Amino acid sequence: MSKPWRSLDTHLPAWLEDGIQQPFPPSSLAFDDPPGLLALSSRITVDLLRQAYPRGIFPWSADDEPVTWWSPEPRAVLYTSDIKIRRSLRQAWRQQPWQISFNQALPAVLDYCAKCPRPGQDGTWLRQDLQAGLLALHQQGHVHSVEVWLNEQLVGGLYGLSFGQMFFGESMFSLVPNSSKLALVALASHLQHWGWPLIDCQVASDHLMSMGAIELSRTDFERQLKQQIALPDRSRTVWQIDPTLLNKVLGGV
Repeated sequence: MSKPWRSLDTHLPAWLEDGIQQPFPPSSLAFDDPPGLLALSSRITVDLLRQAYPRGIFPWSADDEPVTWWSPEPRAVLYTSDIKIRRSLRQAWRQQPWQISFNQALPAVLDYCAKCPRPGQDGTWLRQDLQAGLLALHQQGHVHSVEVWLNEQLVGGLYGLSFGQMFFGESMFSLVPNSSKLALVALASHLQHWGWPLIDCQVASDHLMSMGAIELSRTDFERQLKQQIALPDRSRTVWQIDPTLLNKVLGGV
């Protein structure tokens, strides 16, 4: 997503200090301009990430700026049962020796997501303190990657976070056509199989909408988020690729 940063010429949002318990203000206090801006902090910490995501808040800022924390209105989501798989994607799956994995190359996925050029975006929001926090949360079972391989080369993928039975999609990359689409289909089909109904996509894009994403009001999103967060967290146990499921979903068999 492109970064909607503008200089703040009115009052500043809440400033978060390290060590304060539950520092985030209610999402209803998020700015309308810039849309969804809720809070600022000097840096990103694991504690702030653990507090933010279960409340539908995420960081999004470059290295040379204060950390900005967001709760957009409306919210882009993808129901795992509603992902759209075009015939051309099924054909691509059958024509190449693709391999898909979970959690086998998170550092490489983060690096590609940070470095791949994106229209309308200069630099990256995947700053060093954010990457360090994500890697720490990965060790705790809360950050996951989907890798797409072709001829033993990493050619696409995505990463995101999970709390309870809610997945927060963060970023994807594609080095060859269809690879990021395959990553998203693999993720959605497995989440649906496990009983996880929703992927948070944060902000709408043409790519996500073409694959079935829709927009919800912040109120509706937070209501469903609260339900999913309250469910037992099985993040450490469910993340295994099911080849039979993949072939059924993508191969149409």
